[in-house]
Amino acid sequence: MIGVTPLYDDDLQSMWMLPAYFEGLRRAGAIPVMLPMNLSEEDFRQIRTSFAGFLLTGGHDVGPARYHQRRLSVCGDICPERDALEAMVFRYCFEDDWPLLGICRGNQFLNVMMGGTLYQDLASQYAGDDGARAQHQMEKPYDRVQHRNRILRGTPLWQLLHKKEIGVNSCHHQGICELADSLKPMAVSEDGLIEAVYLPDHYFIWGVQWHPEYTYRSDADSAAIFKAFVQACH
Repeated sequence: MIGVTPLYDDDLQSMWMLPAYFEGLRRAGAIPVMLPMNLSEEDFRQIRTSFAGFLLTGGHDVGPARYHQRRLSVCGDICPERDALEAMVFRYCFEDDWPLLGICRGNQFLNVMMGGTLYQDLASQYAGDDGARAQHQMEKPYDRVQHRNRILRGTPLWQLLHKKEIGVNSCHHQGICELADSLKPMAVSEDGLIEAVYLPDHYFIWGVQWHPEYTYRSDADSAAIFKAFVQACH
């Protein structure tokens, strides 16, 4: 079983889930279970060893206070309850070396938890390398390539895919600004944004900025990421 952090609907004040996260994990051989939003530390201690790993999903912007910044007008909606839940999940995975995969917001959250910072809005804050710009917020459908990412040689993602670059979808307006000292990059977009990270000396703590849950059916690279995560959870 893999614990999956919930999405949250502010208007309806309800938790929800994109089926694609569950379907990607199930196809890779796991049983996904959505975590409750307001778990106490005591509650989480009781259930955490029932899960072989955890997935941090996309969704709300990470609260800027978590990376010691003032919230700007360009920042999107935040969800403090979700930040608190995912911080608790991350601490457990970090301290006990439990498998963890972060997708989109999850990739950004790993960086924040390790001391890095984020661009609160790429369109207004990120110029790109040498002025190059990739389109990071695509329109539907999401199961297609939006831009290319360079895979860094020798990283776990390169060892998994054995490719110099891959095409990815892209649906985010925030991204990694200052990379945490303890994290290492695995992939970089064509305009220089860090789009995948890992934590060395840990069994499997990865983050990817794109959305393999939308493309795992048609894209072997996306399916391989889910498979590698689930295998790490055995």
